Amino acid sequence: MSIKQVAKLAGVSTATVSRYLNSPEQVKEKTRGKVQAAIDEIGYAPNALARNFRRGKTSLIVVVLPAIGDPFLEKVMRGIWRVADEQGYSILIRDTQSNSHEFDEYTDLVFSKQADGILLLASISPFEEASASRGSERAHPPLVLGLESVSAELSQFPSVRVDNITAAADGTDFLIQLGHQRIGFIAGKRDSLLTKDREKGYRKAMRKAKLPVVGEWVVEGEQTIDGARRATRRLLDLEQRPSAIFCANDEMALGAIHEIKSAGLKIPRDISVIGFDDIRYAEIADPPLTTIAQPAEEIGERSMRRLCQAIDGSDADSAPEIVPHNLIVRKSTGRAPT
Repeated sequence: MSIKQVAKLAGVSTATVSRYLNSPEQVKEKTRGKVQAAIDEIGYAPNALARNFRRGKTSLIVVVLPAIGDPFLEKVMRGIWRVADEQGYSILIRDTQSNSHEFDEYTDLVFSKQADGILLLASISPFEEASASRGSERAHPPLVLGLESVSAELSQFPSVRVDNITAAADGTDFLIQLGHQRIGFIAGKRDSLLTKDREKGYRKAMRKAKLPVVGEWVVEGEQTIDGARRATRRLLDLEQRPSAIFCANDEMALGAIHEIKSAGLKIPRDISVIGFDDIRYAEIADPPLTTIAQPAEEIGERSMRRLCQAIDGSDADSAPEIVPHNLIVRKSTGRAPT
């Protein structure tokens, strides 16, 4: 069925039908009713691809994330989907699997303008950093970071995130208020700005309380459960082990809890554990996990809205948008052992 058939049945011009399909508010109410009735009768469906081509838009967003199965990013995606659906965008997801610069088909998709914008969720870029530069001859469409920048080159782009330094400092302060002085920190990957900022917050709070940070108390957990189990084992094997462990994300905290219990120790009687993110498993952990909560769905919604503004040209600001964090106290933390 064609637009000409709709126009003939409705008794209007093809220009009026086109105007109704693209800007219905510019068509009189009586005429809108006629056109819609004709569309319903003959089952006309607009050619979205052709319409987007005329508009110079694809209505497609590429979302790049490090792992599709990440339980925290799943909640962020809910917020993105909600706004994308509201604004008429489709989503194409790219899982980098923590690899970079190996996605030629996505590079071609983006640079050939087959996508209107890009959302990076705590991910490395699948594009060469030089291509991400705003001054590059091959600069890609608008880009927004949902959550943290994971490289210095990407920090020039707008982002929506919590203040990781302040949040980690607040979590460490909470442990200090419980009487803990020997506090270990399980970091993620050493090349991640996210990990560095959360470690900065931990060190800031320890320094403020005039407590030492022993080098062997800070270990790398690779941002995974298995990595955290290995890191926790190293902490437990120390002659003077920590009385509390702050993990840079909840998955590592779950790994730490498992390893502590496997060693025959009690949580929080012997060791307290705190995480970061408040993933869906945190509340049902054994014991339930104390953690720093990020408003995941809100971050997704705000990131998508900001990308829409960047696509429309109404937001040229590259300053980060900081959303509030919240300390959720559960049963994995308690008073320091005497």
